[in-house]
Amino acid sequence: MSDYYWMMATGAFFLIIGLVMLFQGRGEEKGYYNSLTDRTDAREFLDHWPRRPRVGSIKVGGWIALAVGLTLVVAGGVFWLIA
Repeated sequence: MSDYYWMMATGAFFLIIGLVMLFQGRGEEKGYYNSLTDRTDAREFLDHWPRRPRVGSIKVGGWIALAVGLTLVVAGGVFWLIA
């Protein structure tokens, strides 16, 4: 196999991982904020303070993986067409 196929396969892998991370992050964030409504002190739910960066970090990683994957797939396709 040529290097371009490997590049496109790696890009497809990153695209799949990115989508999985986005859906997992969305579920984690929803579960976290829904659990806050069950507590008697809902200040954190209403004010979103203190900030919890870990809640959205999986979604950010998913967007990064999608960007890398899309770049690899497009670059591999372009190089494959040129060669």
